[in-house]
Amino acid sequence: MDNPARARILQGMTKDTEILIVGGGLNGPALALALARAGHRVTVIDAMPETTRKDAGFDGRAYALALASQRLLAAIGVWSRVADHAQPILEIKVTDGHAGAGPSPFFMHFHHAEIEEGPMGFMVEDRFLRRALLDAMDDHPAITRINGRSVIAQETTDAATTVTLDDGSTLSADLLVGCDGRTSGTARRAGIRRAGWDYGQTALVCAIEHDKPHHGIAHQFFMPPGPLAILPLPGNQSSIVWSERTAMAARIHALDDAGYLAALRPRFGDFLGNIRLAGKRWTYPLNLTVATSFIADRVALVGDAAHGMHPIAGQGLNAGLRDVAALAETLTLAARRGEDIGAAPVLDRYQQWRRFDTATLVAATDAFNRLFSNDNPLLRVGRDLGMGLINAIPALRRTFVREAAGLTGDLPRLMRGRPL
Repeated sequence: MDNPARARILQGMTKDTEILIVGGGLNGPALALALARAGHRVTVIDAMPETTRKDAGFDGRAYALALASQRLLAAIGVWSRVADHAQPILEIKVTDGHAGAGPSPFFMHFHHAEIEEGPMGFMVEDRFLRRALLDAMDDHPAITRINGRSVIAQETTDAATTVTLDDGSTLSADLLVGCDGRTSGTARRAGIRRAGWDYGQTALVCAIEHDKPHHGIAHQFFMPPGPLAILPLPGNQSSIVWSERTAMAARIHALDDAGYLAALRPRFGDFLGNIRLAGKRWTYPLNLTVATSFIADRVALVGDAAHGMHPIAGQGLNAGLRDVAALAETLTLAARRGEDIGAAPVLDRYQQWRRFDTATLVAATDAFNRLFSNDNPLLRVGRDLGMGLINAIPALRRTFVREAAGLTGDLPRLMRGRPL
């Protein structure tokens, strides 16, 4: 195991802690850092081995981080570790049309100069962001990590919550936080149910190299089977998130690289010149899944464990990071007042803060997908005219730019770039 002293990884032993976080992807480490920097003792349980998490190979996966999310990463000491690998998103162009037929003349064009704060967001590759979060956790003495272990049981009493790991060891804490994804075992064991549906779509994800520069412009091209997002990466590379009907996506994914590119080109167009695949290809089934409650007795849910939505606006990770910021602020203020951070009144405040914003975002992404992922001629006329109207009114454009930058709503302190 790599550098066990520095990583402070515990195996086969019990260690009481203040907050237990299940899930070592992105939201779990971000929450651990936010809490530790505010004075909490945190343990992160990750079922995946550390060597897998820290794999530095390029695989094409990347995230669109809103400006508010970048501020949070700066506040928890992570942004400086990835800034050199980040690509600013300077413009967003939204169009509608058919593959091979080009976009509609009606469109939306958002420019970062319409707000004072800076770029609307940044593209960061998965490999850099994950490693930065892990390295930052390694450097913080209040964070303990347990790698390669799964939680198989959890129990809550009036005073504590206890989890049992697959090696038989147990850990107790004041609060258990599930950051363990859309099929969250933490939520299931707490008796939290889920609501949602399948979209009948699958996202094809990859990275491409292209001959012409992208100039920091993100493109969203809506087609009847689903949207195609072309997101700028450093250099002449872009990240692709391409939604298709599930059966068609399976056929495309089964093609060799040449066949895959042949399917992509008529949808992509030639505005960036010749394109070539870079890295691996991935598929993700698209569905909507929302927990009926974000909290239970001494349990809180964050990120996809609480809400998994369509990637149509690239807001999944950004919504999770808002959860991180809100929960960290709620728990820290409660602790400073001498409250039990796992008590129901404290967790209720977190849920009240996040439920309305999350419900609004989930409804918006669902409505956008249903509005644009069809070929109804009346809807096409209505949405094209709507995009043209928004694009023609500066005040509306500015509202959309601020929304894309994550600067609207009741922002937690960390997302305003302020410490807890």
